[in-house]
Parts: sequence; C-alpha cells; structure tokens
Amino acid sequence: MFAQDKQLNRTPTAVALCSLGREKLITNSLAKTSVLTGLALVAFAANSVLCRLALGNEAIDAASFTVIRLLSGAAVLFLIIRITQKKSESSAKGSWIASLMLFLYAISFSYAYISLDTGTGALILFGSVQITMILLSLISGARLHTTEWAGVIIAFAGFVYLILPGVTTPSTAGFLLMAVAGVAWGIYTLKGRSSHNPLMDTAYNFFRTIPLVILVSLFTFSHANYSSEGVLLALLSGGITSGVGYTIWYIALGGLSATQAAVVQLLVPVIAAMGGVMFMSEIITLRLTISAAMVLGGVLMVVLGKYYFTQHKQDAT
Repeated sequence: MFAQDKQLNRTPTAVALCSLGREKLITNSLAKTSVLTGLALVAFAANSVLCRLALGNEAIDAASFTVIRLLSGAAVLFLIIRITQKKSESSAKGSWIASLMLFLYAISFSYAYISLDTGTGALILFGSVQITMILLSLISGARLHTTEWAGVIIAFAGFVYLILPGVTTPSTAGFLLMAVAGVAWGIYTLKGRSSHNPLMDTAYNFFRTIPLVILVSLFTFSHANYSSEGVLLALLSGGITSGVGYTIWYIALGGLSATQAAVVQLLVPVIAAMGGVMFMSEIITLRLTISAAMVLGGVLMVVLGKYYFTQHKQDAT
C-alpha cells in the first residue's frame, strides 16, 4: 500500500506539479530581488546626485558632509527600528569590518570628488567595485559561466562608452582615494550577502562609525565650511539615499551572487543619466541610448546566465 502511494507520488503529473511549483517560487524570488535591486540602484544614483550638488557647488566641505551623512544615516535607521521592531526580535548587529569599510568608503568618496570630475570619479569608483567583488569571488572558489563573463565585459564596456568622452586625466590623490572607496564599497557589499536582518545590520554598521566620525570632527573642526543647503543635502544623503538605500541593498543581496551584485551596480550611472534627462531636461543622445543598451544587456546576461545553466542542469538530471 505504502509502496503504491510512494510510486504514485512519482507519476509524471506529480513531478510536473512539483516542477511548476518550484519554477513559480524561483520566478517570485527573482521578481522580488529585481524590484529591491532596482530601488537600491535608484537610491545610489540619487545619492551620487546629492553628493555632487553639495561638494561640487562647495555648499559644504568633504569632512562635514561625511560626518553629517553617517550620523543622519544612523539616526534615521534607529528611529525606523524603534518604530517597527522589538528590541528582542533580532540579535543582528552588523560587524566592525563592515562599519570600517562603510566609513572608509564615505570619507574617501567625499575627498576624492574634490579633485575629480564626475565622469572620471564614477569610472574609477564602479570599476574598482566590480573588479574587487569579482576577484574576491573568484578567490573564494566561485566560477563564472561563459555568459556571465560575456555579460561582465559587455556591461563594463557600455559603462566606459557612456562616460569616456568626459574623462580627464585624474590627479594621483583623487585616483587613489576613489579607488580606495571602490574597494571598500565592494567589501562592504560582500559582507552584506550574509546578513539575516539587513535593517539591524545596516543600522549598527552606521552606528559603529561614530567613533571614527568623532575623530574626523576633532581634526577638521577648525576648517569646517558649510551652508544650510549643504547640511540639507548631507542629511538627505545620509538618512534616505544612504541609510534606507543601503538597507534595501542588503536585502537584495540575499538573492544575488557576488558577480551579479558587482555588475548590476554599473547601472547606477545609466540611471543617473536618465534622471538628468527626466528632471533636468538633458538631451537623449545616441551615445546614451547605445551605452544604456549595452549595460542593460550585459547585466541581463549576468543575472539570467547562471539561472539558465543551473536550471538546465537540474532538468538534465
């Protein structure tokens, strides 16, 4: 009797239903990850705009911008935790390594943009992020499929094609600072892939930067230069596009491989360029259209490439 029931569960119909249910779960998970990733990338693009407005227009100095950005991020995140979560709900408290990388990224990014133009800085930053994450992923034993390698190359080529006309020879200090920011952000992102409570981890990562923030304030207080506009931009950057944006990014990382997380961030400058078209009446150029198609196509190859090969292998067995 039990043998017959067991055999019945292995009929083609049962197998088909199980397969359909599995595909539905995978599709829903992919859709959720895609939405969260999209929201995080929009936050990154908005954050870049806020930083450029504040530092480029000299509305605030780099140190003060970084200090306000990190403190406001911590304040907003802990306010959200107080409203939405119980104290005993989770023991997740980020890590000192992630916090150090967050601080290193924020301070290096701010000071680098003093001597770099937007296009050059973006190329160094996102190029460093991608190289760091892919290299560390390969060192840890991950292997890329052919389509993933092709997607990485196409996406990066499209990104370079978009900003290359505006690239200028960077200063040595600016180049090194932005490269450090890219490496730090790449490591911070990789640390987030193991997060079980992104909100708590991100909040404590911001909170743990406070001792370093205090040190920066002590050393730069006499040279502080800020306006109400600069402070407002730093608050928005820290509380919304950094604090909330990074939390969403940590959630999205649960559904992304290290390679996928590295490559999709190349969409940020494309999103920023589209934002310029939408909100600042900038012209849609042929170069923008071609580069956007290359980046989007490359990202799609990376995101779906591994899924296709995994699914093909499961179907074969």
